[in-house]
Amino acid sequence: MTVDATTFTPLATEPLWLAITNLGRDEVFIAVLTLYTWLVNPQRARQLGIVFALSYLVNSALKYGFDVARPFAAAGQASTAAQATAGGPSFPSGHAQMSSTLWAGMAAQLRHPYFWGVAVLMLGLIAYSRLALGVHYPADVLVGLVLGLGFAALAGTQRWHLPADQVWRWGVPAALLLASLLLPNWTPRELPASLGILAGFWALRLNYTPPRDWAGRLAVALIGLALVLGLYLALSLLLPASLKALSGMTALRYAVLVLFAGGAVPKLLRRWLPERQAMPHPHPEPLPATTH
Repeated sequence: MTVDATTFTPLATEPLWLAITNLGRDEVFIAVLTLYTWLVNPQRARQLGIVFALSYLVNSALKYGFDVARPFAAAGQASTAAQATAGGPSFPSGHAQMSSTLWAGMAAQLRHPYFWGVAVLMLGLIAYSRLALGVHYPADVLVGLVLGLGFAALAGTQRWHLPADQVWRWGVPAALLLASLLLPNWTPRELPASLGILAGFWALRLNYTPPRDWAGRLAVALIGLALVLGLYLALSLLLPASLKALSGMTALRYAVLVLFAGGAVPKLLRRWLPERQAMPHPHPEPLPATTH
Protein backbone atom coordinates (compact mmCIF):
# COMPACT_ATOMS: atom_id res chain seq x y z
CA MET A 1 0.00 0.00 0.00
CA THR A 2 1.09 3.61 -0.47
CA VAL A 3 2.06 5.35 2.75
CA ASP A 4 1.79 9.10 3.19
CA ALA A 5 1.52 11.43 6.15
CA THR A 6 -2.10 10.49 6.80
CA THR A 7 -2.00 6.73 6.24
CA PHE A 8 -3.96 4.78 8.80
CA THR A 9 -2.98 1.18 9.42
CA PRO A 10 -5.83 -1.27 8.73
CA LEU A 11 -7.03 -2.98 11.88
CA ALA A 12 -5.92 -6.41 10.60
CA THR A 13 -2.26 -5.40 10.24
CA GLU A 14 -1.94 -2.91 13.09
CA PRO A 15 -0.97 -5.52 15.76
CA LEU A 16 1.93 -6.62 13.55
CA TRP A 17 3.25 -3.08 13.12
CA LEU A 18 2.76 -2.32 16.81
CA ALA A 19 4.84 -5.38 17.68
CA ILE A 20 7.58 -4.33 15.25
CA THR A 21 7.59 -0.70 16.35
CA ASN A 22 8.01 -1.81 19.98
CA LEU A 23 11.42 -3.19 18.97
CA GLY A 24 12.44 0.49 19.10
CA ARG A 25 11.61 0.87 22.80
CA ASP A 26 14.19 1.74 25.45
CA GLU A 27 13.89 -1.68 27.07
CA VAL A 28 14.80 -3.43 23.81
CA PHE A 29 17.75 -1.11 23.21
CA ILE A 30 18.98 -1.84 26.74
CA ALA A 31 18.69 -5.60 26.22
CA VAL A 32 20.38 -5.62 22.81
CA LEU A 33 23.25 -3.36 23.85
CA THR A 34 23.94 -5.33 27.03
CA LEU A 35 23.86 -8.68 25.19
CA TYR A 36 26.25 -7.30 22.59
CA THR A 37 28.54 -6.12 25.39
CA TRP A 38 28.58 -9.42 27.29
CA LEU A 39 28.44 -11.95 24.48
CA VAL A 40 29.91 -10.41 21.34
CA ASN A 41 32.35 -7.52 21.57
CA PRO A 42 33.06 -6.06 25.02
CA GLN A 43 36.18 -4.28 23.76
CA ARG A 44 34.15 -2.14 21.30
CA ALA A 45 30.87 -1.92 23.22
CA ARG A 46 31.98 1.14 25.18
CA GLN A 47 32.56 3.02 21.94
CA LEU A 48 29.15 1.96 20.65
CA GLY A 49 27.51 2.98 23.92
CA ILE A 50 29.07 6.46 23.83
CA VAL A 51 27.96 6.91 20.21
CA PHE A 52 24.45 5.67 21.06
CA ALA A 53 24.22 8.23 23.87
CA LEU A 54 25.42 11.05 21.59
CA SER A 55 22.86 10.04 18.95
CA TYR A 56 20.13 10.02 21.61
CA LEU A 57 21.21 13.47 22.78
CA VAL A 58 21.20 14.91 19.25
CA ASN A 59 17.83 13.35 18.44
CA SER A 60 16.27 14.78 21.59
CA ALA A 61 17.73 18.23 20.97
CA LEU A 62 16.42 18.27 17.39
CA LYS A 63 12.99 16.95 18.37
CA TYR A 64 12.33 19.58 20.98
CA GLY A 65 14.17 22.28 19.09
CA PHE A 66 12.06 21.99 15.92
CA ASP A 67 8.93 20.89 17.85
CA VAL A 68 7.12 19.51 14.78
CA ALA A 69 3.63 18.21 15.51
CA ARG A 70 2.78 14.57 14.81
CA PRO A 71 0.76 13.76 11.65
CA PHE A 72 -2.23 12.58 13.67
CA ALA A 73 -2.40 15.95 15.42
CA ALA A 74 -3.71 17.39 12.13
CA ALA A 75 -5.32 14.38 10.43
CA GLY A 76 -6.32 12.32 13.46
CA GLN A 77 -5.82 9.07 11.52
CA ALA A 78 -3.85 7.00 14.01
CA SER A 79 -5.29 4.63 16.57
CA THR A 80 -4.99 5.20 20.30
CA ALA A 81 -2.52 2.30 20.54
CA ALA A 82 -0.36 3.79 17.79
CA GLN A 83 -0.42 7.23 19.37
CA ALA A 84 0.76 5.69 22.64
CA THR A 85 4.05 4.76 20.90
CA ALA A 86 4.63 8.38 19.87
CA GLY A 87 6.15 10.39 22.70
CA GLY A 88 7.30 13.95 22.05
CA PRO A 89 7.46 15.88 18.77
CA SER A 90 7.72 14.26 15.36
CA PHE A 91 11.01 15.32 13.73
CA PRO A 92 13.28 13.40 13.46
CA SER A 93 12.03 9.89 14.23
CA GLY A 94 13.65 8.57 17.40
CA HIS A 95 12.75 4.98 16.54
CA ALA A 96 14.45 5.27 13.13
CA GLN A 97 17.52 7.10 14.38
CA MET A 98 18.23 5.04 17.47
CA SER A 99 17.51 1.70 15.76
CA SER A 100 19.87 2.54 12.91
CA THR A 101 22.51 3.81 15.34
CA LEU A 102 22.41 0.59 17.34
CA TRP A 103 21.93 -2.10 14.69
CA ALA A 104 24.08 -0.52 11.98
CA GLY A 105 26.65 0.45 14.64
CA MET A 106 27.02 -3.19 15.69
CA ALA A 107 27.24 -4.25 12.05
CA ALA A 108 29.89 -1.60 11.35
CA GLN A 109 32.00 -2.93 14.22
CA LEU A 110 31.56 -6.62 13.38
CA ARG A 111 31.86 -6.18 9.59
CA HIS A 112 30.09 -9.45 8.89
CA PRO A 113 27.79 -9.65 5.81
CA TYR A 114 25.24 -11.80 7.67
CA PHE A 115 24.91 -9.30 10.49
CA TRP A 116 24.59 -6.45 8.03
CA GLY A 117 21.59 -8.28 6.58
CA VAL A 118 20.04 -8.59 10.04
CA ALA A 119 20.71 -4.91 10.77
CA VAL A 120 19.18 -3.67 7.51
CA LEU A 121 16.10 -5.85 8.06
CA MET A 122 15.61 -4.64 11.63
CA LEU A 123 16.03 -0.94 11.03
CA GLY A 124 14.00 -1.10 7.80
CA LEU A 125 11.05 -2.77 9.52
CA ILE A 126 11.14 -0.46 12.53
CA ALA A 127 11.40 2.65 10.34
CA TYR A 128 8.53 1.54 8.10
CA SER A 129 6.36 0.72 11.12
CA ARG A 130 6.37 4.40 12.07
CA LEU A 131 4.87 5.29 8.71
CA ALA A 132 2.45 2.36 8.70
CA LEU A 133 1.10 3.42 12.09
CA GLY A 134 0.69 7.03 10.95
CA VAL A 135 2.83 8.53 13.75
CA HIS A 136 5.56 10.09 11.57
CA TYR A 137 5.94 11.96 8.32
CA PRO A 138 8.26 10.32 5.73
CA ALA A 139 10.78 13.14 6.22
CA ASP A 140 10.95 12.35 9.96
CA VAL A 141 11.89 8.75 9.25
CA LEU A 142 14.30 9.54 6.42
CA VAL A 143 16.24 12.12 8.44
CA GLY A 144 16.27 9.79 11.45
CA LEU A 145 17.76 7.01 9.34
CA VAL A 146 20.42 9.29 7.84
CA LEU A 147 21.45 10.62 11.25
CA GLY A 148 21.48 7.13 12.75
CA LEU A 149 23.65 5.75 9.96
CA GLY A 150 26.05 8.65 10.42
CA PHE A 151 26.44 7.82 14.10
CA ALA A 152 26.75 4.12 13.24
CA ALA A 153 29.66 4.96 10.94
CA LEU A 154 31.28 6.79 13.86
CA ALA A 155 30.83 3.69 16.04
CA GLY A 156 32.47 1.56 13.38
CA THR A 157 35.60 3.67 13.00
CA GLN A 158 38.94 2.48 14.31
CA ARG A 159 38.85 1.64 18.00
CA TRP A 160 39.04 4.77 20.13
CA HIS A 161 41.73 5.30 22.72
CA LEU A 162 40.08 7.57 25.25
CA PRO A 163 42.05 9.05 28.17
CA ALA A 164 42.59 6.31 30.76
CA ASP A 165 43.65 8.24 33.87
CA GLN A 166 41.23 8.45 36.80
CA VAL A 167 40.68 12.21 36.49
CA TRP A 168 39.32 11.85 32.96
CA ARG A 169 37.49 8.62 33.72
CA TRP A 170 35.42 10.06 36.54
CA GLY A 171 35.72 13.79 35.84
CA VAL A 172 33.79 13.71 32.56
CA PRO A 173 30.85 11.67 34.00
CA ALA A 174 30.76 13.96 37.03
CA ALA A 175 30.57 17.00 34.76
CA LEU A 176 27.76 15.41 32.72
CA LEU A 177 25.75 14.56 35.83
CA LEU A 178 26.33 18.06 37.18
CA ALA A 179 25.06 19.49 33.89
CA SER A 180 21.91 17.39 34.27
CA LEU A 181 21.33 18.94 37.70
CA LEU A 182 21.23 22.36 36.06
CA LEU A 183 18.42 21.34 33.70
CA PRO A 184 14.97 22.51 34.82
CA ASN A 185 12.63 19.75 35.92
CA TRP A 186 10.30 20.36 32.97
CA THR A 187 13.11 19.30 30.62
CA PRO A 188 12.02 16.30 28.50
CA ARG A 189 13.23 13.02 29.99
CA GLU A 190 15.26 12.11 26.90
CA LEU A 191 17.85 14.86 27.46
CA PRO A 192 18.99 13.92 30.99
CA ALA A 193 18.63 10.22 30.12
CA SER A 194 21.11 10.60 27.26
CA LEU A 195 23.52 12.49 29.54
CA GLY A 196 23.28 9.64 32.06
CA ILE A 197 23.94 6.97 29.43
CA LEU A 198 26.94 8.95 28.17
CA ALA A 199 28.29 9.33 31.71
CA GLY A 200 27.90 5.63 32.41
CA PHE A 201 29.61 4.41 29.26
CA TRP A 202 32.43 6.94 29.62
CA ALA A 203 33.24 5.59 33.09
CA LEU A 204 33.00 1.91 32.11
CA ARG A 205 36.04 -0.31 31.77
CA LEU A 206 35.13 -3.53 29.96
CA ASN A 207 37.89 -6.05 30.56
CA TYR A 208 36.45 -9.55 30.22
CA THR A 209 36.13 -12.31 27.65
CA PRO A 210 32.73 -13.43 26.30
CA PRO A 211 31.66 -17.05 26.96
CA ARG A 212 32.88 -19.51 24.34
CA ASP A 213 30.17 -22.16 24.73
CA TRP A 214 26.42 -21.93 24.24
CA ALA A 215 25.63 -22.97 27.82
CA GLY A 216 27.69 -20.04 29.12
CA ARG A 217 26.11 -17.61 26.67
CA LEU A 218 22.62 -18.73 27.65
CA ALA A 219 23.43 -18.42 31.37
CA VAL A 220 24.85 -14.92 30.95
CA ALA A 221 21.93 -13.82 28.76
CA LEU A 222 19.20 -15.10 31.08
CA ILE A 223 20.74 -14.23 34.45
CA GLY A 224 22.27 -10.97 33.27
CA LEU A 225 19.14 -9.66 31.59
CA ALA A 226 17.04 -10.60 34.62
CA LEU A 227 19.37 -8.57 36.83
CA VAL A 228 19.52 -5.55 34.50
CA LEU A 229 15.81 -5.41 33.71
CA GLY A 230 15.06 -5.98 37.40
CA LEU A 231 17.14 -2.92 38.31
CA TYR A 232 15.56 -0.94 35.46
CA LEU A 233 12.07 -1.72 36.73
CA ALA A 234 13.05 -1.08 40.34
CA LEU A 235 14.45 2.35 39.49
CA SER A 236 11.31 3.10 37.48
CA LEU A 237 8.68 1.83 39.90
CA LEU A 238 10.08 2.18 43.41
CA LEU A 239 11.42 5.72 43.36
CA PRO A 240 8.90 8.38 44.43
CA ALA A 241 7.41 10.39 41.58
CA SER A 242 8.86 13.58 43.04
CA LEU A 243 12.39 12.18 42.72
CA LYS A 244 11.85 10.73 39.24
CA ALA A 245 10.69 14.16 38.07
CA LEU A 246 14.14 15.63 38.77
CA SER A 247 16.37 15.83 35.69
CA GLY A 248 19.45 15.03 37.75
CA MET A 249 17.82 11.88 39.12
CA THR A 250 16.89 10.73 35.61
CA ALA A 251 20.52 11.09 34.49
CA LEU A 252 21.77 9.32 37.61
CA ARG A 253 19.36 6.40 37.13
CA TYR A 254 20.59 5.74 33.60
CA ALA A 255 24.24 6.14 34.58
CA VAL A 256 23.77 3.62 37.40
CA LEU A 257 22.01 1.21 35.03
CA VAL A 258 24.88 1.34 32.52
CA LEU A 259 27.54 0.86 35.21
CA PHE A 260 25.59 -2.01 36.74
CA ALA A 261 25.13 -3.77 33.39
CA GLY A 262 28.67 -3.23 32.14
CA GLY A 263 30.61 -3.39 35.39
CA ALA A 264 28.75 -5.12 38.21
CA VAL A 265 26.99 -7.92 36.30
CA PRO A 266 30.21 -9.26 34.70
CA LYS A 267 31.76 -9.44 38.18
CA LEU A 268 28.74 -11.35 39.47
CA LEU A 269 28.95 -13.70 36.48
CA ARG A 270 32.73 -14.06 36.53
CA ARG A 271 32.33 -17.81 36.11
CA TRP A 272 31.28 -17.23 32.48
CA LEU A 273 32.89 -13.81 31.90
CA PRO A 274 36.52 -14.23 32.96
CA GLU A 275 38.86 -11.28 33.03
CA ARG A 276 40.75 -10.77 29.82
CA GLN A 277 44.42 -11.63 30.19
CA ALA A 278 46.90 -8.88 29.46
CA MET A 279 48.85 -9.39 26.26
CA PRO A 280 52.54 -10.13 26.80
CA HIS A 281 54.96 -7.39 25.89
CA PRO A 282 56.07 -8.04 22.31
CA HIS A 283 59.68 -7.08 23.01
CA PRO A 284 60.73 -8.27 26.46
CA GLU A 285 63.54 -6.35 28.01
CA PRO A 286 66.91 -8.18 27.87
CA LEU A 287 68.23 -9.69 31.07
CA PRO A 288 70.93 -7.65 32.75
CA ALA A 289 74.45 -8.71 31.89
CA THR A 290 76.16 -10.89 34.46
CA THR A 291 79.61 -10.20 35.71
CA HIS A 292 82.17 -12.91 36.24
